Amino acid sequence: MTQDERVEDVLRRLAPQVLGILVHRHRDAHGYSDFARCEDAVQEALIAAADAWPRTGVPDHPLGWLSTVAARRYVDLVRADSARERRERAVLDATPPDALVAPAPDEEPVRDDLLELLLLCCHPALTASSQLALTLRAVGGLTTAEIAAACLVPEKTMGQRISRAKQRLREVGARFEPPPEHEYGQRLHVVLHVLYLMFNEGYSTSAGSELRRADLTRPALHLVRRLHERLPESGEIAGLLALMVLTEARSQARTGPGGTLVPLAEQDRSRWDSAAIAEGVDLITQTLATRPLGPYQVQAAIAAVHDEAPSTEATDWPQILALFDVLERLAPNPVVTLNRAVAVGMVRGPNEGLALIGELESGVLAGSHRLLAVRAHLLEQAGDRTAAATTFQEAARMAGSRPEQRFLLRRAAANRTT
Repeated sequence: MTQDERVEDVLRRLAPQVLGILVHRHRDAHGYSDFARCEDAVQEALIAAADAWPRTGVPDHPLGWLSTVAARRYVDLVRADSARERRERAVLDATPPDALVAPAPDEEPVRDDLLELLLLCCHPALTASSQLALTLRAVGGLTTAEIAAACLVPEKTMGQRISRAKQRLREVGARFEPPPEHEYGQRLHVVLHVLYLMFNEGYSTSAGSELRRADLTRPALHLVRRLHERLPESGEIAGLLALMVLTEARSQARTGPGGTLVPLAEQDRSRWDSAAIAEGVDLITQTLATRPLGPYQVQAAIAAVHDEAPSTEATDWPQILALFDVLERLAPNPVVTLNRAVAVGMVRGPNEGLALIGELESGVLAGSHRLLAVRAHLLEQAGDRTAAATTFQEAARMAGSRPEQRFLLRRAAANRTT
């Protein structure tokens, strides 16, 4: 790992902790925090570190370094805002004098404010798209440009969305503290969904030249690990962690020379991470035995069946189909039905899978490259090579990811020559 890569890795890892420290430290007497100003101060500290550390090296106490700089930037921002003098006075009066000066690095308290920070970003006053954007920015450590690319919107639009989200938190007086008991379950559900989306976008990017984005998968997996440490009794957190671990275990085998996409059936399973598979299988096995069943646990169980199989042919497809049946009852949605169609095709034959696909062609997935790709795969399995080639070609036109486009075009060409 180069010095620049090490700096980037440290900054991404510590950014959420620094923000949590700052937001916690500068709450007023009623528990309200100026999230926007804290986030701005942290961003300035990250910029300062990105400028200094490649030249001077990562300091011995990077968390203390960042917290100190961010705290000073926060005070500067408060004092510079003369138009809001009364608010500044309230913040300064409500904060103990020694809290405005960050402690020395060796004295920086180790805090775990991750859950509160995630819950704040997923406040019910925000729209789903704003919750995702704010989490990626504040907790995932991504830039506005990176979030815009991941969400397929212009950078200016994403910047406005993030600004509106922070303004909305101010308007509703969002507090940096656990939500009321009646909101807790709902807020945690949103947190897990946002992290699930974050990981999926990183594992299989929807647009661009790269097949995957480790800058999304890494923080998503890290944050779910932290949540599991904080709330080990939650079956769905454990299920999501197991799902991510089992999925990430296959990542090295998904790409061939030049970054080409290698589908699951063609992957060299000796390149799968056996230690990660063992961890994920143990986690989901224990969770299924001791916790109420939830959608993430079922998805993790499906991933475990895939990961434990020595080959596609040896995979227990009837068990996978049974698990998809359970998942469709727990969390029915078109994507689940689409994935279930593949299992139906493997167990009952491709024509039954195609019949199930037909039910989706008038819904939200109509015309999507993923639906077309599954249809083409099932047509190929059914022996209709001409229709498969045409459908693979159409799927390639609709795909936003260039590695996926190239893979689909190769499948189209292969079906034309057979």
